[in-house]
Amino acid sequence: MEDVMKQQMIRKNAAWLVAVLLAMGCVAWAQDSRVFRGEVSDSQCAMNVHSLTRSHEEMLKSKSMGGTANTCTMYCIQHLGGYLVLSAGKDGKDVYRLDRADLVHGFEGQRVKITGVLDPKANQIHVLKIEMEKPQ
Repeated sequence: MEDVMKQQMIRKNAAWLVAVLLAMGCVAWAQDSRVFRGEVSDSQCAMNVHSLTRSHEEMLKSKSMGGTANTCTMYCIQHLGGYLVLSAGKDGKDVYRLDRADLVHGFEGQRVKITGVLDPKANQIHVLKIEMEKPQ
């Protein structure tokens, strides 16, 4: 009987420890995460590889890579070795690599609000949540 009570006490203490650690992790996550706003783009356009305006503007005019920002982004990623980025800030000059293509897929060429954690050394956002930005 005494062994059963010890095991129950150990399980109860372990459950409390797990709960405390999860709570501490949530607090740390909330402190590090922030909101980023901008357009999900490809690195080719956003970093002026083939665009003088840091946008899809020239490619859309030429119709060589599709007719929308979405199709241009998808073309550049699939055929030109680009990767998903967030073009933010004034004139899209702040460009951050996005690490969760599985969450970001479907938002290509769209203005979004991303909740994430910035890795300043890699200039990359760890995407926690993404949603369409509501027009203001």
